[in-house]
This record gives sequence, C-alpha cells and structure tokens, in this order.
Amino acid sequence: MSKQFHRDEIANSKRIQKSATPKYDASWYIKWCASCFILASMTMRGIPELAFYDIVLSLIGVTGWMIVGLLWKDRALLLLNGVGIIFFMRTLLLDYWL
Repeated sequence: MSKQFHRDEIANSKRIQKSATPKYDASWYIKWCASCFILASMTMRGIPELAFYDIVLSLIGVTGWMIVGLLWKDRALLLLNGVGIIFFMRTLLLDYWL
C-alpha cells in the first residue's frame, strides 16, 4: 500500500527517500537504454565467438552514459565513459578493422 505524502512533508523529511536524478526526461531514458546495452554486453563477455558484439554493445552503452554525463554536467561520468569509448574504439579498430 502506497501512502501519499504532501509536498512539504517530502521536501522536509529525512525518512522519505528521494531520487537525486531527474525522472522521465531525456537523460532518464538514455541512461536506462545505455544500461541495458551494457548488461547485454556483459552476458556475452568471455565467449570468444561473441567478442565483437560484446565490444559494440559496450561501446553503445558507454556512449549513452557519456551523453548522460554531458546532460548532467557530471565530470566523473564524462571521464569514465570518455575513456571507455577510447578503449572500445581502439579494440574495434585494432582487432576488427586494421
């Protein structure tokens, strides 16, 4: 059973959990899609025949999280996923195109 709270009660409460991230805006959809891509890539990790798909799905996922980092102006997300993009692109280029 869900209890409805008044706005003032939510704003001033230390017991009611509030999300720190925006809900149902562009970043919300991008972060969930990107997370799904990363989870899908993890299911393929360690299977040599699926390594290419693992890298591609991981690249899509970290690119999505990079976009979220830009939207949120979050330097930690930008750094982590920017470096991830570089590593995945390097692997794609060296292992599959060069």
